[in-house]
Amino acid sequence: MGMKNKIALGAVVAVATLTACGPGGTADGASDKPASAKGASEKSAAPFADLSGPQIVNKAMEATRSASSLTVKGSAPDGDGGQIALDVSLDRRGECKGSLGMAGQGNVDLIKTGPTLYLKSDEKFLRAQSKGESKADTEAVVKMLAGRWMKSKADSPDSKEMTDFCDLGTLLAEFRSNDNVARKGKATTVDGTPAFTLTESDGKDDYTIYVATEGKPYLLKLVTKSAKEPSSLTFSGYDRPVNAKAPADKDVVDLDKMGS
Repeated sequence: MGMKNKIALGAVVAVATLTACGPGGTADGASDKPASAKGASEKSAAPFADLSGPQIVNKAMEATRSASSLTVKGSAPDGDGGQIALDVSLDRRGECKGSLGMAGQGNVDLIKTGPTLYLKSDEKFLRAQSKGESKADTEAVVKMLAGRWMKSKADSPDSKEMTDFCDLGTLLAEFRSNDNVARKGKATTVDGTPAFTLTESDGKDDYTIYVATEGKPYLLKLVTKSAKEPSSLTFSGYDRPVNAKAPADKDVVDLDKMGS
């Protein structure tokens, strides 16, 4: 059985591309100059008062790239005109757990711990991944695997895309500083965490980035308003243990033994 987990790779591309290229552009015309400091009281009243919009974005990229773990949740384009929903925690050791799904194409839960990848797919997901297969083969796969945990070696060819998705280092490699023209916004919160907004437009697309104002200036949320590729992603759980563990269910299908 050779399931191709294309939506996982699409999610990685979406997150990395939006973060690196969304609030970005060229340095020309960057009008958000650092505000002059008028005293400690003013600085404390206005988050990042002594930094320009581009400087804040770059500080957020630097801080986020240094994270040892995080959770990303929300929706993003899959690269094929659709949207993918994701809720995944991952760390630099390659450990991860969470779920992925696409409208009309089902959902899959995943756990990657040590050298093993575990997946549990619903019927819709299995049918979507079996396109091109005969009806008899598809029905056999659905009957055997829907709602059951499957496992395989994380470095096997069929596991590669899901395994790549669990690599935080690969994801964060795109969170790099860039020449951008982000505008400073206002103080707000993201799920109760104090934050500061920055905005930028690129043609018909508008971007809003939310940066933590307490502790490290981590990226907390990224929203893209776009007719073709809208997205809304939140980032949380920074530097917290992922605690990915093999499923407690003993009825796990070993795909490697099946010759997948």
